Amino acid sequence: MGRGRYRFLIGVVLIALAALVGRIAYLNVIDRDFLQGQGDARTLRVEPIDAHRGMITDRHGDPLAISTPVVSLWANPQELPDDDIQRLVLARALGVDLDSLDARIQRYRNHEFMYLRRRMTPDAAQKVLDLQLPGVYAQHEYKRYYPSGEVTAQLVGVTNIDDQGQEGLELAYNSYLSGEPGKRRVLKDRKGRLVRDLHLLKEAKPGGDLTLSIDLRLQYMAYRELKAAVDEHNADGGTLVMMDAHTGEVLAMVNSPSYNPNNRTDIDVDGLRNQAITDAFEPGSVMKPLAMSAALETDKITPDTVIDTSPGYTRVDGYTINDFRNYGKLKPAGILLHSSNVGMTRIALQLDDDTIWNRYQALGLGKAPEIGFPGEAEGSLPAPYNWSDSKRATMAYGYGVAVSALQLATAYTAIANDGRELSPSLLKVSDPQPGKPVIKPKVAHELLGMLEHIVQPHAGGSKAMVPGYRIAGKTGTVRKVESSGYQTTAYRSLFAGIAPVSDPRIVTVVMIDNARGQEYYGGLVAAPVFSRVVGKALRLLDVLPDKKEALP
Repeated sequence: MGRGRYRFLIGVVLIALAALVGRIAYLNVIDRDFLQGQGDARTLRVEPIDAHRGMITDRHGDPLAISTPVVSLWANPQELPDDDIQRLVLARALGVDLDSLDARIQRYRNHEFMYLRRRMTPDAAQKVLDLQLPGVYAQHEYKRYYPSGEVTAQLVGVTNIDDQGQEGLELAYNSYLSGEPGKRRVLKDRKGRLVRDLHLLKEAKPGGDLTLSIDLRLQYMAYRELKAAVDEHNADGGTLVMMDAHTGEVLAMVNSPSYNPNNRTDIDVDGLRNQAITDAFEPGSVMKPLAMSAALETDKITPDTVIDTSPGYTRVDGYTINDFRNYGKLKPAGILLHSSNVGMTRIALQLDDDTIWNRYQALGLGKAPEIGFPGEAEGSLPAPYNWSDSKRATMAYGYGVAVSALQLATAYTAIANDGRELSPSLLKVSDPQPGKPVIKPKVAHELLGMLEHIVQPHAGGSKAMVPGYRIAGKTGTVRKVESSGYQTTAYRSLFAGIAPVSDPRIVTVVMIDNARGQEYYGGLVAAPVFSRVVGKALRLLDVLPDKKEALP
């Protein structure tokens, strides 16, 4: 090779080498940030770290709602195999029909994301991932599970598929229970598979735990007895509320019908509402003790006042108000014992127009309980303007006013708690408050004694008796009202009671809606449920039997 030719080739090689070195220097020095960014954009990802939802427990720590880890499988339709055999294998692993899978893939053909199946157990999802089919990926999530099922469904509520509260306390405390998701930076290959977990950007903050006032033992027992009574009497439904007479905590709150929050495929819409809080109804005779409390605080009515209820009916503003029979002359205790509408009417007409209304308002009727539950019923308490005598009379025996079961139970805490009404709470109370004085203590004690007479052998509330314990309570049977007016064959059967009388521990309200059997009176339908539930509750709560004392 000639000298000139050799030098020329050497020069070309050196120039090429210099260009290569210059290019390398340019890429690593001048264009470094751009190239680094392009590389990171293709391999580095920021992935969310799910924050598991807080647990909901009963007062003793037993779980009512917990979050369990699940895996949702998703796919990039543009990467899924076109091979029929591979798609058939995928469909079988997912437990879906091949035609259905193909239709979904076709529908999302121009997209880069579609769910294959959500909320699978980790083991089931791993079997699909082990197939190593292109375009199939996993996303780790949490699924809400409700161990107590239908027993606490309407109270606890449910979450949707994205783990956000939709009903009940899950909705009311959604932000508190949800927590804050975290972030992490990861390295993935070109197929989106995780290569390395690089570092944590933000730590996930789990949701807060919620401790309810509910005692799950009492909740289970109350639901079982209520459901059995609804079935026995072929009723439309029922509600039971049990409150602690010392703290105002709701120890049990059940409704029938209910639903299974873990399987919502065939939900009965009638079972979705927490009727104890969201539904208001005319309570009937269970309101008479509350109206009587107002009368006994005036100078017009005393425990010894005699009211003549003869001849068993009375006419007011052209309307006839009847008793079951002619009870003759009665004192206030006898009026409550016989549930005399005539007696309550004649008492109400001796009082000022707003006396009973003021008492109802002071007890919180006509306004929401403000416990933070979605859809709380305010009930109905019409203002006392231009009232007729008949309006005053009907309100005294429980018509013309509407309350929820929770409002009614709350009002009865004033009788059980020396005249102090306790604010209801669905959360466990660590610092009980003394309550709001509504009824004079002397009157509250007098009423408690009057109500004890009702729960005695051969009295209207005899079926509410609990062996070994003194019980006070009031029955109620009220006609249901619809758009066409009061029904003649549809009733609500109620019992509101306090136990034990010597040292009240619990207040319980039972309502059975439209019992279609031969029995529909509150003393025959609702009182037995009270007896069974309260009897077991007192033993579970280790409440000592009452000392036997002679009734005044």
